[in-house]
Amino acid sequence: MKMFIFCDVHLFLSLSLCLVECQDENDCSDVYNSGQTVSGIYSIYPAGDFPVRVYCEMISDGNDEDKGGWTVIQRRMDGSVNFYRPWNQYKRGFGIVENEYWLGLENMYQMTYSRSYMLRVDLEDFQGNKVFAQYSSFSVGPEADGYRLHVSGFENGEAGDSLSFHNGQKFTTLDKDQDVREGNCAKLRLGAFWYKDCLETNPSGVYLWGEDATHFAIGNIWSTWRNQDVGMKSISMKIKPVS
Repeated sequence: MKMFIFCDVHLFLSLSLCLVECQDENDCSDVYNSGQTVSGIYSIYPAGDFPVRVYCEMISDGNDEDKGGWTVIQRRMDGSVNFYRPWNQYKRGFGIVENEYWLGLENMYQMTYSRSYMLRVDLEDFQGNKVFAQYSSFSVGPEADGYRLHVSGFENGEAGDSLSFHNGQKFTTLDKDQDVREGNCAKLRLGAFWYKDCLETNPSGVYLWGEDATHFAIGNIWSTWRNQDVGMKSISMKIKPVS
């Protein structure tokens, strides 16, 4: 009986130690630095008190120099998840981490308010062409300021710069209009984003399965690479700390 209690105590201490150590993993770079170097699903602690499941990319496009743990904040890949959703869902996050998901505006804010991050957007069209856009600075403001986007330092990976147009904008959803256009851009473009009046990119738009000009700019588009009628096969937005 004494041995049983001894083992239970040690198991409790081990689990407690693991919990404390894991809570220091605020993003996928922390996971990577802890020795987990395989891309996949991990738990991180953006707010430090409860776990959030996220997809971590430990390497991009087979480039050995690009290791370090990217935290995927949004991923579209097959149209399996509906992104036309209200504010509270964009605030807390939704979707299927194994496939399509949105990390959540509050998680993004908690990650970026005290640490400097870069952003990379990976794009693929239905012909198999792949490009990217990278930004040396990315952060999301607090809810009290509408989760305002701050992005700068564009570096071209052949995608062109469709995101700087949205810099400084608050986040708009179908039930919370914070864009500068008369009328709600989320309702006009069937998505949710840091719309201005309205957009040059719409990652949360309708999954179009390619080119479709039936309705203007409602798709998951990146207009500086393809025009505003061409939906992407995949879009992945991911961040990691600036080294």
